[in-house]
Amino acid sequence: MKLYDSRLAPNPRRVRWFLAEKGIEDLDIVQVDLMTGAHKTPEYLAEVGVPNVPALILDDGTALTESLAICRYLESIYPEPNLFGRGVQEIAVIEMWTRRAELMAAMPLMQAVRHAHPALAVLETQVPEVAANNRQMAERSLGLFEARLGQSEWIGADRVTIADGVLYCSVEFSRMVRFAIPEDKPNLTRWLAAMRARGSAKAGT
Repeated sequence: MKLYDSRLAPNPRRVRWFLAEKGIEDLDIVQVDLMTGAHKTPEYLAEVGVPNVPALILDDGTALTESLAICRYLESIYPEPNLFGRGVQEIAVIEMWTRRAELMAAMPLMQAVRHAHPALAVLETQVPEVAANNRQMAERSLGLFEARLGQSEWIGADRVTIADGVLYCSVEFSRMVRFAIPEDKPNLTRWLAAMRARGSAKAGT
């Protein structure tokens, strides 16, 4: 299998984080330079189908281009440590918190960075209002995760799961625009320190 990766974007980092947590080291990883448009070349599009990174090319040529789909596929091949849940209830709870992390925090933070960081202006027309509105949306979502982490050490279960990875990678990406967990969120602060202490944290650099 071949994985197209980019060190600049948060969604590829999710997959790198996942690989590190799993200890998966047998993929052929190819770096894609987003800043030069390498993901939009005819060659890339012919193989992947869409100008998206990450992309996992399976041995039969099938292309998986969504980070969570890639992680789910790899979980089926490398089932331990489990990151998506065991049993119907745990799987559903982890899925719920993963969706919340993606929709309420990750997506707004990605938009906030893309529309505010000067270096990313080459990728699209930046709209300051989009950056500001999405940043505020992400800030409002922190209360939900603060409350959850007051009840549980981790977001999705009693151990690290994909829900933690989604939120963590988005928070780390948002440091590009100086977004930070506020001091009045001690549970999130504790959780973030624990995530940064894990070996998988190095997968983002």
